Amino acid sequence: MKVEIWSDIMCPFCYIGKRRFEEALAHFPQADQVQVQWRSFELDPNMQTNPNQTIHELLAERKGMSVEQGRQMNTQMAQHATTVGLEFNFDKTIPANTFNAHRLIHLAAAHDRQDAMKERIFRAYFTEGQNIDDPATLRALAAEIGLPAAEVEQLLASDAYAQEVRHDEYQARQIGVRGVPYFVFADKYAVSGAQPSELFQEVLEKVWEEARPTPVQLAGADGAACGLDGSNC
Repeated sequence: MKVEIWSDIMCPFCYIGKRRFEEALAHFPQADQVQVQWRSFELDPNMQTNPNQTIHELLAERKGMSVEQGRQMNTQMAQHATTVGLEFNFDKTIPANTFNAHRLIHLAAAHDRQDAMKERIFRAYFTEGQNIDDPATLRALAAEIGLPAAEVEQLLASDAYAQEVRHDEYQARQIGVRGVPYFVFADKYAVSGAQPSELFQEVLEKVWEEARPTPVQLAGADGAACGLDGSNC
């Protein structure tokens, strides 16, 4: 069963949604039959990386509020994150463009390390306060999960996987994605937002049941057979 997830690194609900989906998957008996594919989505493609600006200041600027109000909103979000075991340190968060991080996640997918890369960059951004648009940071994070250093260097020195990022975003527009996280199950069912894990589990079970081939009993096709209790044999 394929599950595609459109998300952005700078989106707190995307990290929270990841945890809730993972919780549902942990309780799904056929979890080993689920293939998760992370899809790129930039909430702000024109975002300027600015290590000298706090995330509170950026939020205040965008929302037309005071910096203190922005701080309070981020504090509430951080408290919300604790409900799924995440630690958000917004006082340390560096506003950053996520395009290069998305490219790196695509490289990781080519080595079957996509989820590990996604998780590591999320933690670097929200918990550790690292600059996820800094080449040195991306090199270090990629090395931690075992990506080939030469391929990482080639990516950072080129536009490798840029087309893949843009294609993900094109697909998102085609299917009407207006916010992230956005989950698509088996190309059929979509779930928008960081929904409760129970809902994700319900969808997993529904899609799995629908995908299972169910033999159709033909009329008049009953013949001699052994019963489950050994009768007739």
